[in-house]
Amino acid sequence: MQNAAGLTVILALFGYLATFMSAQVLALRKDKLELVNRRLNEFYGPLYVASQAGNIAYRSLLKKQGKTQSLPILDEEMKEWMLWMTTIFMPLNDIRERIIIKKAALIIEEEMPQCLLDFVTHVSGYKAVLAKWAEGDYSERRSTIGWPPEFDLYVERSYAALKAEQTRLLHGALWRLYQRLFHRKGR
Repeated sequence: MQNAAGLTVILALFGYLATFMSAQVLALRKDKLELVNRRLNEFYGPLYVASQAGNIAYRSLLKKQGKTQSLPILDEEMKEWMLWMTTIFMPLNDIRERIIIKKAALIIEEEMPQCLLDFVTHVSGYKAVLAKWAEGDYSERRSTIGWPPEFDLYVERSYAALKAEQTRLLHGALWRLYQRLFHRKGR
């Protein structure tokens, strides 16, 4: 009888510890998922969509002009370039700049990535160019601060990594095991 009571206490304690540890793991997973969702919804998702839209529009303009790069912007292309800059590229740049500045706390890294700072600086340069255009001065056609080449790759990789993390957090270990066993690629 005494052994049964001791066993009951041990089993109850074990059950309590298992429940406690499970609750801690679930709470940690929930917190991680909330942070990943915020980063996707408020920072990397909108940044990714605006960047993809900008790239598609840029390639479309180049195709329309029969060019592979925008440099140089010829005199006969200036009117079209100004139209696209003021109605498409700068509004998308403004969206991305606003996201980077207002939601900087959501970046994945501990320090601000240089390509994000370079992008904001690039956009600032274009604001000066557009201000000159508004005054009738067309002597400058592009920002004096170049496009950061690693910006698009950073946004794309970060977005993909967060989507993968989101999927991992949403679907537990049993789901991943099921996927590996029954949905193998190449079957």
